[in-house]
Amino acid sequence: MTANISRRTLLAAGSAVAVAGTAVGSTSYAATPWRPSRQDRALAARWARDTWRSLVAMTDEKTGLPADNIGESVSNPVRSKYTSPTNIGGYLWSTVVARELGIISPQESLRRITQTLTTMSRVDHHDPSGMYFNWYDEATGEVLHVDPDGTRAITPFVSSVDNGWFAAALMVVRNAEPRARGLADSLLDKMNFAYYYNPAARPGVAAGLLRGGFFETPPPDEATDKGNHAGTGPDVYYRKFHYDTCNTEPRIASYIGIARGEIPPAHFFATQRVFPDSCDWSWLEQKAVGVHRTYLGIDVFEGTFSYRGMRIVPSWGGDMFEALMPDLFVPEATWAPRSWGLNHPLTVRAHIEHGLDDAKYGYWGFSPASNPRGGYSVYGVDAIGMDPGGYPSDLEATNYDKGFEGCRPGTNPNPTYGDGVVTPHAAFLAMQYAPRQALVNLSRIESNLRAYGGGGFYDSVAVKSGLIAKRYLSLDQAMVMGAIGNVFANDVIRRNFAVGDVVKRVRPLIAMEQFSSGLE
Repeated sequence: MTANISRRTLLAAGSAVAVAGTAVGSTSYAATPWRPSRQDRALAARWARDTWRSLVAMTDEKTGLPADNIGESVSNPVRSKYTSPTNIGGYLWSTVVARELGIISPQESLRRITQTLTTMSRVDHHDPSGMYFNWYDEATGEVLHVDPDGTRAITPFVSSVDNGWFAAALMVVRNAEPRARGLADSLLDKMNFAYYYNPAARPGVAAGLLRGGFFETPPPDEATDKGNHAGTGPDVYYRKFHYDTCNTEPRIASYIGIARGEIPPAHFFATQRVFPDSCDWSWLEQKAVGVHRTYLGIDVFEGTFSYRGMRIVPSWGGDMFEALMPDLFVPEATWAPRSWGLNHPLTVRAHIEHGLDDAKYGYWGFSPASNPRGGYSVYGVDAIGMDPGGYPSDLEATNYDKGFEGCRPGTNPNPTYGDGVVTPHAAFLAMQYAPRQALVNLSRIESNLRAYGGGGFYDSVAVKSGLIAKRYLSLDQAMVMGAIGNVFANDVIRRNFAVGDVVKRVRPLIAMEQFSSGLE
């Protein structure tokens, strides 16, 4: 059983982000000064220590590769028997944070990083591109040819977004741990993101899109496009899918490819902020409102969705992961104050208001995670997501649909929500923009919902039934570590990632854009 807490009560605990209206047509977002107290630091340090304990429990002692997930026990962990480049990258940047916070010594940090990178230098991968396959056995480093569920044969896939997160981790490690720089660079220097960039993905537009990825050999059960966008090495077999929206996690791969000169800067504007406002796109859950602006010769529809008096550039699912995980590495709000600097605080505010005022769960923070009933599910604030199926915020999978004005009526514009599912890592991602609210929310999840164990916060909890997904996912735990590292350890992830060509090429690129985000 839980007691609801109003947004007024939460804000009384100390606001981190103040929203103030200015002249008509513009809105400014000024962060009120927030300095963590000794108690805040102690609380975050305890959460980080316990979270790190789960990551250690996931990691194979011989290979240094973390499992994708473990169950409730961190003293006798049952590992998943598979991992991915994203999981491995998350473990690497978490190791940097653990050292920075004094959880482990510099010597242990170096040993762990070196062990993992040495293993990765030896595992099978797509050598011409320097990219890694999607699934490996964490205990052996062998590529999996059966899906993680063990139910069917698979052709090893080379994912753009997974390799983006691994490359991001290498970029952090090379600067945070100079003694491992040579080893990190030996892997990073081989990676070529041009393999994913299809310049012809949007005919008539001056730049293209990133592929979801490719196969080294043709899969027997999927149609593919044979080719080679990089122009070096043998042809590969591309999945037909492209990442065509901006506010989602694959933009980390875009940032890295642009910083390295492997993808043209104009590609950033070829991804859509929201799909067009014509009836051809009326499958969206609401009609976007915005203006057209031109950047680097590309017409961009700067559209937004409306939610509770806010205008927000939506992500695909309305979840915190898509919107804010890339921001762990690139200081988007600082570098792009007229775009991400508006949108990120509003995304956080939307999650807070959805959980406390709209759905009245009493808690907030929604992102893909383990389902408390078993398996894995997607969660989000559906009203700020484009997915017509919805990333729901409850176990009942309640779908919001406002309708598409002038084209079709809504099917569920005023939903009644059920058993809300909050995911602690989502609240940690929000901590950069609402630290006081996040600390209060997480403290209540721990103390009232008891969604906490020896390895930190469990992956998700249903607030009404009290059902808890008592397991730990390495990616979600790595997001927790990254968020704590940035907020409580002087931007340790960002300051080691956002250097050199990232600053030179990415900062001026994203600084030029103006979203239509703001208050209605």
